[in-house]
Amino acid sequence: MSRHLCPLGAGLIAAALALGPGAASAFTACQVTDTGGIDDNSFNQTAWKGVQDAMAGLGVSGRFLESQAETDYEANINSLLGGSCDIIITVGFLLGDATKAAAEANPDQEFSIVDYAYDPPIPNVLGQVYATDQAAFLAGYLAAGMTQTGTLGVFGGINIPPVTIFMDGFHRGAMYHNAQKGTEVMVLGWNPDTREGLFTNNFDSLDDGRAFAQNLYDEGADIVLPVAGPVGLGSAALADELGTDALKIIGVDADLTLTDPEKAHVYLTSIMKRMDATVKAVIQAGMDGSFEGGVITGTIGNGGVDIAPFHAFEDAVPAELKAELEAIRQGIVDGTIRVGG
Repeated sequence: MSRHLCPLGAGLIAAALALGPGAASAFTACQVTDTGGIDDNSFNQTAWKGVQDAMAGLGVSGRFLESQAETDYEANINSLLGGSCDIIITVGFLLGDATKAAAEANPDQEFSIVDYAYDPPIPNVLGQVYATDQAAFLAGYLAAGMTQTGTLGVFGGINIPPVTIFMDGFHRGAMYHNAQKGTEVMVLGWNPDTREGLFTNNFDSLDDGRAFAQNLYDEGADIVLPVAGPVGLGSAALADELGTDALKIIGVDADLTLTDPEKAHVYLTSIMKRMDATVKAVIQAGMDGSFEGGVITGTIGNGGVDIAPFHAFEDAVPAELKAELEAIRQGIVDGTIRVGG
């Protein structure tokens, strides 16, 4: 897919991370969630944090509408039209069609969508996408270096690009570890070459999260990556019961040791998409008149994606492995390590 890169680019994201309080503003940012809800411990909640950060730091007003089902997307977006929202931010790949329809029908309304980019670009829509395979590559290498069984597991929610990009990076990071260290770590649940893998086909069933992680554990996986939003909380509950000597979890989207504090001890790390930073950056662009349709991409280099600190596992991760991860991070930034297929 060819994409029009917004000239604000990496500097916009970096600036959003550093922006301090601004003057009070009548600017209003409105968010429409995916079906996971505003408190999903995942991408909706992280995107809303970006709006909250803009409220605190830029003086904007913010509000949200939660989608209970996919049939709510169009109605929720349409209910925000009419001038009360300076920018409408939709969250999730599945809102792509509804956002496109509303944007084309209302060319004077500014929109932004998380996890989607249009080709060709729509003049009044700024897409926010993330090179999550970069951070997932680090997580895959880390997991390959930490596994005791030689087997890792991964599963997704729905088979869509914002999900499979995590799975691609994780698998390739583990294979990079094999190539560099002579190990033979296996990754169950996804093959980036055949595009075949395990999917729960939802983002909300904790029972599925438990069941899929149990199946992978039964096949030998002692570290599992659930790329399924709140579904992964079920996997974390299983790891809590089994004990982290038996099963560890890698979180997605946010640092789940912070958003799922009761199970903080089960997360080896999390693959973070800094949707809060890009959402705040988009709001800033709307406020200062620099908003332009196209796409901004969060990368390791601009702070848009990364892995979370090891928290409870800080002392368990060997110093040598930490040094290797830092070298890989730099290699990804300078282009000497390629994470794509």
